[in-house]
Amino acid sequence: MRLLVQAMMALTIACTALPAAAQDKVRVLLDWFVNPDHAALVIAKQKGFFAKHGLDVELIAPADPNAPPKLVAAGQADYAVSYQPTLQMLVAEGLPLVRVGVLVAQPLNALVALDDGPIKSIADFKGRKIGYSIAGFDEALLGAILESADLTLKDVTLININFALTTALMSRQVDGVIGAFRNFELNDLELNKAKGRLWLVEENGVPVYDELILVAKRETHDAARTKKFLAAITEATAWLKANSSEAWAIFSKYGKELDNDLNRMAWRDTVPLLANDPAALDRARYDAFAAFLVKRGLIKQAPAADSYLRDVR
Repeated sequence: MRLLVQAMMALTIACTALPAAAQDKVRVLLDWFVNPDHAALVIAKQKGFFAKHGLDVELIAPADPNAPPKLVAAGQADYAVSYQPTLQMLVAEGLPLVRVGVLVAQPLNALVALDDGPIKSIADFKGRKIGYSIAGFDEALLGAILESADLTLKDVTLININFALTTALMSRQVDGVIGAFRNFELNDLELNKAKGRLWLVEENGVPVYDELILVAKRETHDAARTKKFLAAITEATAWLKANSSEAWAIFSKYGKELDNDLNRMAWRDTVPLLANDPAALDRARYDAFAAFLVKRGLIKQAPAADSYLRDVR
């Protein structure tokens, strides 16, 4: 009996001395500075959902918001947060990227005007000034929206306002802006004692698309790692939706610049829009939007879906 006890004690000590399994280090490049759009990623990290799945995840805000997918294609990170239209245009240019997951599975983009201004319908934009930030894509969205009211881009004056959407509207520099996110710019206007009137792109001539997606490099994509990565995000999304107030408290402490009224209001509007299933993939949606990009002259030919879409479930 004494020998048995000694053997069990030795085994216990040996097991205790074993090092914990090394976690897989993962670098994720965000599409912008940290904001409520990244709620699932931040909560997965802070609440230990990534660690639970054996992942040590680093979230990195880019110095240049255009760079993340290109850096992933160059092997400088494992994943990037990007946008469906951006992915399809980059793949059409030859970048070796694949879509592996989704964070927000609907457009956030909208055409916005001041509610107390002269614009009450899309037709009222005729002869007016419209601000935009992203040449090419914003113009393509706006062109489709205007066509729903029998207008064209020639019927308006376009002004590049370089992401100063709210400022341009408030100063009356423009009569409307395209590229406003419905969960941010409307709240920013409200904080400035104004109210916005918006037209959703997907209800006015633009095919529905995924706003925020996760992309990886085609040749080095690790499907097993991605399954764990998405499983953690799925759990984090379910938890934060069920515990929104507690989740906000965690999120707002992730960076000193996060705890403000704009992010608090955006959190309220963003949480319901987060994809419940980050692994979900609607191929027909990608085919339809690729055809839209071809029609609008943003790409010459739609890339083969199998070349850039990965279903890792």
